[in-house]
Amino acid sequence: MLAKVYTCAVVGLEGRIIEVEVDISPGLPAVTVVGLGDKAVQESRERVRAAIRNCGCDFPMRRVTVNLAPADLRKEGPSYDLSIAVGVLLSTGQVSSDLSDTVLLGELALDGALRHTNGILPMVDLARQQGFRRVVVPEADAREASLVAGIEVLPAASLGELVAHLWGDAPIAPARVTLSDEMLSEHAAAFPVDLRDIKGQEHAKFALEVAAAGGHNVLMMGPPGSGKTLLARSLPSILPSAAPHEALEVTKIYSISGLLPSDAPLITQRPFRAPHYTTSHAGLVGGGNWPRPGEVTLAHRGVLFLDELPEFGQSVLEVLRQPIEDKAVTISRAQSRVTFPANFMLVGAMNPCPCGYYGDPFRACTCAHNAVARYRNRISGPLLDRIDIILPVPRVDYDKLTADTAIEGSSDVRRRVETARDRQRRRFAESPIQCNADMGPSEVWAHCRLDDATQAMARAAMDNLHLSARAYHRTLKLARTIADLSGADDVGSDHFLQAMNYRQRREE
Repeated sequence: MLAKVYTCAVVGLEGRIIEVEVDISPGLPAVTVVGLGDKAVQESRERVRAAIRNCGCDFPMRRVTVNLAPADLRKEGPSYDLSIAVGVLLSTGQVSSDLSDTVLLGELALDGALRHTNGILPMVDLARQQGFRRVVVPEADAREASLVAGIEVLPAASLGELVAHLWGDAPIAPARVTLSDEMLSEHAAAFPVDLRDIKGQEHAKFALEVAAAGGHNVLMMGPPGSGKTLLARSLPSILPSAAPHEALEVTKIYSISGLLPSDAPLITQRPFRAPHYTTSHAGLVGGGNWPRPGEVTLAHRGVLFLDELPEFGQSVLEVLRQPIEDKAVTISRAQSRVTFPANFMLVGAMNPCPCGYYGDPFRACTCAHNAVARYRNRISGPLLDRIDIILPVPRVDYDKLTADTAIEGSSDVRRRVETARDRQRRRFAESPIQCNADMGPSEVWAHCRLDDATQAMARAAMDNLHLSARAYHRTLKLARTIADLSGADDVGSDHFLQAMNYRQRREE
């Protein structure tokens, strides 16, 4: 007898509906799984056999053929276990139910229990888009699956519980959690670092406020111990709250990567990723035989912090150029091509030289001039051209470090950042642009117009500093953000000069 049920595969960050066909035919006992499955899919034969027996059902002692269609799509992971098991039970008559409008997802333990499965959220979302009415998921993934509205989610603890439900003996109650419930249930984020914890560096704090308001890239340069890492780690505390669609995007990425916390089915904080400088090319942008998201994708809608920036391999740093511009990274293989989102703020930190004290007024640098030049040249001009703000972070003197004065906290700064972002959202209401850093050339010319006096300044800056067209556009975007923070409708000369001040330090 032939039975057909439905499950899902994940390709990149998207899902594909998979038809699971199970045929029982006379012959020697054997189980064959076809359809271009990986090792985990092939091993499902033994998990399904044990799970069916241990839940009180009979596994057929005949020839069992399982086909995962479409056959030319590569399939990986143990999420096909439940659909294969239910297909076997349907084909042997041990279950009688119409499952044509149901998607089955989950890995089986040998005792029939359903285990947590990665990628539940994008798979459930696809099932809803394809018109399925319900989806069966492991009980541990019920809250995550319920974030998708418009589809009934049945949380099953085991294969035996699902069999009882299909016979009508013990119906499973649908999960009732919604996206708004999860957003409201998240209390105020407890950030590890608050701006109130940082003494001095007021100019750097304001620059980070500008960066957060417009989504701009930042490079901090200063001697060891001046607070560069602490400043970077305080940045998430002043970023605007994630919108519901942004939270869902990030949650999908972490669900597929297996990094979604079990107690938090929805990620509401903007991600902060800080990979070590020994990270490989594939670890940073993604890759592998079966392409997986890298750090640039895990930092989507958040911050990618690269400490000790020149210590990263030059080839590793150069691959950042395309994601910074395109807000996405495409990984091509012989048989597949996957695109991952990568809209992140790049924050780098570095010393001015190998010893760290070049230009320090209190401690002499021990590096040769050529060593300093080689150290700085590890960061190429094209990559520097994509960084909007460069921050000198000098050492903090004793008086500022021990002063008992009131310091503005992150919550106050975040309110100003959110006000500036609101202006940008209204400005770009008819486009997919989220912030000033996302503007293209047409938006720059439309929203960053300069008066005659400011245009004369811009011409002089272009001529004297030999700015590229990209650098000029990025300066205009930065000036637009500074104007938004000050509540100005137009970009004035003071806004442009302040933006150029960040650029000029880099060009010197």
